[in-house]
Amino acid sequence: MGYNGVMQKNFDYCAALVREADRDRYLATLFAPVEHRDGLLALYAFNVEITQVRDKAREPLPGEIRLQWWREMLEGVRGGEAAANPVAAALKATLTRYGFVAAPLLELIDARLIDLYNEPMASVADLELYAIRTQSPLFAMAAGILNAGKPLPELATLDAGVAYGIAGLLNGFGRHAARRQLYVPLEILDRHGVDREDIYAGESSQALLAALADMRAIVRSHLTLAQANLKTVAPEVLPAFLPLALVGPQLRRMDKSDYAPFQYVPLAPWRRQWLLWRAARNPDRIFAA
Repeated sequence: MGYNGVMQKNFDYCAALVREADRDRYLATLFAPVEHRDGLLALYAFNVEITQVRDKAREPLPGEIRLQWWREMLEGVRGGEAAANPVAAALKATLTRYGFVAAPLLELIDARLIDLYNEPMASVADLELYAIRTQSPLFAMAAGILNAGKPLPELATLDAGVAYGIAGLLNGFGRHAARRQLYVPLEILDRHGVDREDIYAGESSQALLAALADMRAIVRSHLTLAQANLKTVAPEVLPAFLPLALVGPQLRRMDKSDYAPFQYVPLAPWRRQWLLWRAARNPDRIFAA
């Protein structure tokens, strides 16, 4: 679908933002049909804007104001301002083109409120719900963009969202701990006798490593369920799930005896690109834990 010059510039802006801030999803879009890439990048650019609110606002109140702006934009309140914002304009055009309702993205925004504060997750159930609300809408809508505007049933993407969401939190564990942000549930920490203050101080221990191993086990269980839920989906939607191909290699790297959670270095960009290319050629690799 072609857009006028102004709107195409909005989509180009989204592409540049995602390429810089969410390289994995940007690379995954390159395996999607050209005519759907703008829509995918608008969706992912919106997610970048929301996930960066904590970093940009630094304090909870300005962060809440930013999130409220995006909420009102999706509700149609800020028409003029939305038209002037390249990500908002591109997202609105994408929602209209594919006939999507904004409700899942509104839930995503609401779930991200917790990122503005330093209250820890209480339970595994709380963590799973957070991952579902922040990641599953992205998988469902991306699949819908690739499937003629028909999002997958919500249940089909829940486990994908949990697996990808928790894996991302494990990847950012050290960065989060440095700012006293904790996503490992207290339920798991208490089971292993881990003191939160030790985490905030950057102190590793066998107890902490055991707690993080429990987190990886949760990711693996949801990755297996995601594969079962998505085994019958049309091949056309698989580019929406390609980023999951990076989860298994990331977990296996954390399984190694030299794993240092506070100094964890993500997989090299060239390796991530290679893993995505390999999974695009063999979709079974998307879910390899």
